[in-house]
Amino acid sequence: QVQLVESGGGLVQPGGSLKLSCVTSGFTFSLVAMSWYRQVPGKERELVASISSGGSTTNYRDAVKGRFTISRDNTKNTVYQQMNSLKSEDTAVYYCKAVRREIILKNDYWGQGTQVTVSS
Repeated sequence: QVQLVESGGGLVQPGGSLKLSCVTSGFTFSLVAMSWYRQVPGKERELVASISSGGSTTNYRDAVKGRFTISRDNTKNTVYQQMNSLKSEDTAVYYCKAVRREIILKNDYWGQGTQVTVSS
């Protein structure tokens, strides 16, 4: 059974930092690309960052470039997102996603989300 469990969200002041974690199980983590998304009420979920299965390739949306860093530890089946210089517009529920891959993972799988609130 595939499971993704996010943690690390919370309330932080503008300019502060948080590190999100997503612990996974039920699939071969080291063979699957991972992504972080975020969503605010009334808006579509948006891709924030992604990382290849081996960790050598990362991509970010423009709004977070230079502030967020996605990483993974394939020995711990965990993907991370370090978020620095947080802004109020980063407030959202953050979700990790395991990206489907033929034979390895039949579907995309999502975690339950973790709330990040940036406010003074």
